[in-house]
Amino acid sequence: MLFFPLWKRILVVGICLLGIVYSMPNMFYEQVDAYNRAPIEIAKLEAQGKEVPAELRAAQTQWPSWLPDDVVNLGLDLRGGAHLLVEVQIGEVVAEHMETLRTDVREALVNAGVRRFTGLRAASDHVAVRISNAEDMARAGEVLRGLAKPVGGFLSGGFGMGAGPSSDDLAITEAGDQTFRLEMTVPAIAALTDRTMQQSLEIVRRRVDEAGTREPSIQRQGDNRILIQVPGIGSAEELLGLIGRTAKLNFHKVEGVADQAATAGPGQMLVPDREGESSYLLDRRPVLTGENLVDSQPGFHPENGLPIVNFRFDTAGARIFGSYTAANVGQLFAIVLDNEVISAPRIQSPILGGSGYIEGSFTVESATELAILLRSGALPASISVEEERTVGPDLGADSIAAGKIATIIAFIGVLVYMAASYG
Repeated sequence: MLFFPLWKRILVVGICLLGIVYSMPNMFYEQVDAYNRAPIEIAKLEAQGKEVPAELRAAQTQWPSWLPDDVVNLGLDLRGGAHLLVEVQIGEVVAEHMETLRTDVREALVNAGVRRFTGLRAASDHVAVRISNAEDMARAGEVLRGLAKPVGGFLSGGFGMGAGPSSDDLAITEAGDQTFRLEMTVPAIAALTDRTMQQSLEIVRRRVDEAGTREPSIQRQGDNRILIQVPGIGSAEELLGLIGRTAKLNFHKVEGVADQAATAGPGQMLVPDREGESSYLLDRRPVLTGENLVDSQPGFHPENGLPIVNFRFDTAGARIFGSYTAANVGQLFAIVLDNEVISAPRIQSPILGGSGYIEGSFTVESATELAILLRSGALPASISVEEERTVGPDLGADSIAAGKIATIIAFIGVLVYMAASYG
């Protein structure tokens, strides 16, 4: 019979006991998981000014605080949850880029003294402009080619330093009838797609993390798709509600209030309000964008107590916001979210602190959701659902039960073998 010193036996037994203690929380997974989640849920409810249910308070006492409380993170197959495959609409980003390019073309031609041009328009994939005077064609071509910039990175074919056509982000061609056509090159579209997907992945990950979910799987698939699997969430609809909104926030100068039949002039856009009762004529160029936001939190109006969303700008945004409000006291200032005016307050006095609040027909839940979306950033483009599934935990529960039985049988088998072999 083998003999081991007492200290070795004590060490082995001690290590085995520690292993049992630290793995024990997994035998009471639901109880320990509820214990871990309770403080997070309570903090959320208290921040919203809502009453904390008694069962949530009770969950904090379901597990001894002096025992380990780390559990294995169960995946979608074992715990159930939501599965989404979404496609990012890259075409929207290209179209938005064309709108910006149209403005750049106008300014470049005017600054170069080429003032006689017509038919300047932005399509979804190109910008076209007709030069009225044939004598200005050479000058206009030179100016428009000056708008092209090298595509950075490996996609440029020259690490951002090449001068060939393949390294430029714009292709400028003459389409006949004294018309120039400007469109993005293939390397430029590829680089834009890559940047958009990286930004979308990061924002989706932030939004899912803000909701307090555990161990989500967020991966890029193909050129423009994202696979999202979140264990423990109620349904695919709930997950889509969290990540599906673009949440693009802009602040615009209001140039007039109009009815639905009005039309926007050059440099303007007609945007409906959230209630759909009227529309606003806005300057197309925003004064500020959501990119200048550094924080947003739900709160309550200091006068009427209704839910609002507090926001704060970065240093550059605060400076622009302060200068604009100081120069436009008494004017309306539109807050536009996803192409809807959610609020158009009148500027009562200069706002120099770089912070403010958004008011509207908010509930506590919708204000909290909007604060999360703004805090995590706007998606660069909308997304469409290609595949969605709500996975139930039934199959996972069967697997867990079978695993427990297999572990017990294997443990007993090992003990019997050891007793038979070593006495």
